[in-house]
Amino acid sequence: MHTIGSTDLVPLFESWSTLFTEKRDELIALDGKVGDSDLGITMSKGFAAALEAVRAEGSEASLAKRFKTAGAAMARAAPSTMGTLTATGFMRAGKALDGVTELGVPEIAIFWSAFRDGIGERGKAKPGDKTILDVLYPLTAEMEAQAAAGTDLASALATGARTAEDALEATKTMTAQHGKAAAFREKTVGLQDAGATVAALMARGLFDFAVAH
Repeated sequence: MHTIGSTDLVPLFESWSTLFTEKRDELIALDGKVGDSDLGITMSKGFAAALEAVRAEGSEASLAKRFKTAGAAMARAAPSTMGTLTATGFMRAGKALDGVTELGVPEIAIFWSAFRDGIGERGKAKPGDKTILDVLYPLTAEMEAQAAAGTDLASALATGARTAEDALEATKTMTAQHGKAAAFREKTVGLQDAGATVAALMARGLFDFAVAH
């Protein structure tokens, strides 16, 4: 696979939905350490709804339309904090990709940049606050670097996934500043951030999808 087209988003969301269903209990346990234990339920429900919405779009639907539809469906199905943030990310990415017909490395960098900014503006967080942004910022920067270098899709996505996983590991050194986890403050040091785990899983799922297809 050299690029990802609009119709490819159906199997991509199938891949993400399957992944978050498989990781449901793991995310519940992770979130339960300093949160309210609903992250696994939120993500599995949200991505299942997004998949059905993307699948229901006609074959002529654009990339932008599918991402916007996925975000809207996720917002309705999983209206918790992370569900709303992820939904906002998809809708913002869809807006940024208006007129784009296929995703190569430069367009995937645009996707992650818009996804990141949508979440950041909605959640009022910044890098270092121990949130999903602590994965999205380095992931976006790496994808922009890979685009500038002209790296092929599979190699760029592999590097992006590794960058996301390294960034996720780094969240263990941070102190939570937002949400219910913030009430635990220093007790969150040593734990990887649950929201950041979602971003790392998405990056890994995107790479696995591209390799499989």
